[in-house]
Amino acid sequence: MNRSEDLYVVDSDKGVSQFVRDFADVVSRNAFVINNADTMNMRDTFRRHGGEVADDFDLHMIQICKPTKADKSLSFNPERSVLMPKFVMVFSKNGRTQIRYLSYGAADIAEIVPDDPAFPGSLAETFAKIRSMIDEAR
Repeated sequence: MNRSEDLYVVDSDKGVSQFVRDFADVVSRNAFVINNADTMNMRDTFRRHGGEVADDFDLHMIQICKPTKADKSLSFNPERSVLMPKFVMVFSKNGRTQIRYLSYGAADIAEIVPDDPAFPGSLAETFAKIRSMIDEAR
């Protein structure tokens, strides 16, 4: 993993809730879906399962997917599924909304899913699209 290339780190002037709403809108306009809309607010999710977090704990773990691309990709090679969950993390820190997104480099992808030469390029397109959607929502 190359942290400077694979970890996307940006912030926003918007509050966490506003960024999440705006990101959901951008995601939808680009034919992606949020798979965990009811459970992405980790404060609520932790509390539902007996966890104890402060009222101001505002981490959102947003899982996104593009079903019209993932269906073909996983039908072609189900081994790709290990790299398919895409999570965008959103939280506040030092008075700013922070956004984090972890992707993978082509060499890592090829090592994790060998003998699938088209997959690293295809996944790189998705990674780039997710970053651009983050930027649009910021």
